Amino acid sequence: MPELADALLTRTEGLDINVMHDGVVVYQREHKKIHYLNHTAGLVLELCDGKHKPAELASAVGEAYGLADAPYDDIVACLQDLLAKELVR
Repeated sequence: MPELADALLTRTEGLDINVMHDGVVVYQREHKKIHYLNHTAGLVLELCDGKHKPAELASAVGEAYGLADAPYDDIVACLQDLLAKELVR
């Protein structure tokens, strides 16, 4: 996987994103695939607008969940997973 420290990732086009009570369902029209994300991964996907580096995403997730420390390593792992699934670029 590429180095993500300075990456400004954006959601891939053609995603239908639906928030459910137990997570987020993403339909990827181009590949005709359905992905099930937990709420945290769904939030990270939502925040991938090409304007925020991973450290900023980690801070936003930390604030959203009231965490004492930003979960940087977890967010990088999430971004790597989203990249592998081609949900972000």
